[in-house]
Amino acid sequence: MGLVGLAAAISRCDLSIQGRLVSVELLHGAIRPYAWGSHSAIAALQGRPEPTQRPEAELWLGDHPRDPAMLEDGRSLADLISADPVMTLGTDSLERYGQRLPFLLKVLAAQEPLSLQAHPDSEQAADGFARQTREGVPLDAPQRSYVDVHHKPELLCAVTRFEALCGFRPPSEAADAIERLKVDELSCLVAVLRQDDEAQALREAMTTLLTLPVDHRTRLVAAAVASATDLAEAGPDAADYAMVVRLGTRYPHDSGALVALLLNHLFLEPGDAIYMPAGNLHAYLGGVGIEVMAASDNVLRGGLTDKHVDVPELLRVLRFEVMAEPRFPAVEPTPGLRQWSVPVPEFALWRLRLDDEVTEQELHSEGAMIILCWSGDLRIDDGERSLTLRPGQGAFIPAGVGKVFTTGTGESYCAGVGAGR
Repeated sequence: MGLVGLAAAISRCDLSIQGRLVSVELLHGAIRPYAWGSHSAIAALQGRPEPTQRPEAELWLGDHPRDPAMLEDGRSLADLISADPVMTLGTDSLERYGQRLPFLLKVLAAQEPLSLQAHPDSEQAADGFARQTREGVPLDAPQRSYVDVHHKPELLCAVTRFEALCGFRPPSEAADAIERLKVDELSCLVAVLRQDDEAQALREAMTTLLTLPVDHRTRLVAAAVASATDLAEAGPDAADYAMVVRLGTRYPHDSGALVALLLNHLFLEPGDAIYMPAGNLHAYLGGVGIEVMAASDNVLRGGLTDKHVDVPELLRVLRFEVMAEPRFPAVEPTPGLRQWSVPVPEFALWRLRLDDEVTEQELHSEGAMIILCWSGDLRIDDGERSLTLRPGQGAFIPAGVGKVFTTGTGESYCAGVGAGR
């Protein structure tokens, strides 16, 4: 049977004698004060005074060791899981991912642009973590890129209008955009982007831009910003050039403003989502969204940041392929319920809307779930215990409770283990 199977059998026996040992739990998320964060969005969501003294960039709801959510009794979510991993996580999740939640749910509030970044796949993460550990790089060192052995695919769903860069666009389109800047020194880059082999074009262009000497890229960015200022005033691509001006002005010594023209530039409306698989170059430029990801904090940065940048490692993990459609579709299995099922098994995301017409939703996952109330009031009932959540409050739904019923009004978001692929 194995240890996990034996533990599951013992837990089922305990249930039959004592009644269910787990129930829904109120969660208090951890706020991460990154410099690019908003001074108002998360505070407004939680009904706190705003603006806040320091930026609040992310609200984490999960058991990630860097900032686990807390329960009402003062324990962390990690403590709750370790006390009964079978009933909190479920046998399947425990066997596949170990004694941890395989996903992390976040509120992301970007007042300023985030870094150009990508995330490794599972093999790259394991290799990178082992390598940096052998090299003696402390886990909390600023130059440490690999802080765990897990991959980090992620999905972002816009709650407000959200501006983002996601995936490479066709290099011929990037060539057109750069050519219109009429910067002579960029003509070689335009020629690189016009070659027939798209993957090679993207690889050479990225390598060129990210490895330029500082004085050279400073000069190029200044010239690009000067030209883009006029192009940003009108025309179908005005938003792209306004972005170049904004990024180049903020980071005048960083070629990220030019790299941005190689990427899909998106304005997501509320309810739109983008999915970032391993090796996908992306950056968030502004807005508020719900983000769910495989539970990892591995980030490889290439620019547009004051944090550690590791260009060689970023170039090694990037996938130089065109992303024709960055937006990720949702399905609506029932009225009021929208679901994003990504092509990895660690997570899925649901949006619930309850009103006079849709008064109840049933939720069920193969493992644990975390739910966040965004607006209105949300009542969660697992058959033995019920909680009422206000905006900004979250709850943990252990695997052992089976299904739960939600009633109330407003909008909520729920993350859970995916169906498996």
